[in-house]
Amino acid sequence: MDHAPASQRPQGKVTALVASPGGRLVAVALAGLGLYLFMTHTGHVLSALPYLLLLACPLMHLFMHHGHRHDDRRDG
Repeated sequence: MDHAPASQRPQGKVTALVASPGGRLVAVALAGLGLYLFMTHTGHVLSALPYLLLLACPLMHLFMHHGHRHDDRRDG
């Protein structure tokens, strides 16, 4: 367990972006844009969901595997 104060804990790039005021503004703007698209173009959004799900699988595979420690080398 990490007992260091929050100011001394290392932050990742994503955590630092979301914690910044600009990052929060971008998140709110994207949420508003998503709500607008869903409210005004519901049929289009719902018809695109299966394709977005299929697109999300390879993107998550590419971007989420960088955190695994594949550089561990064991002898024998």
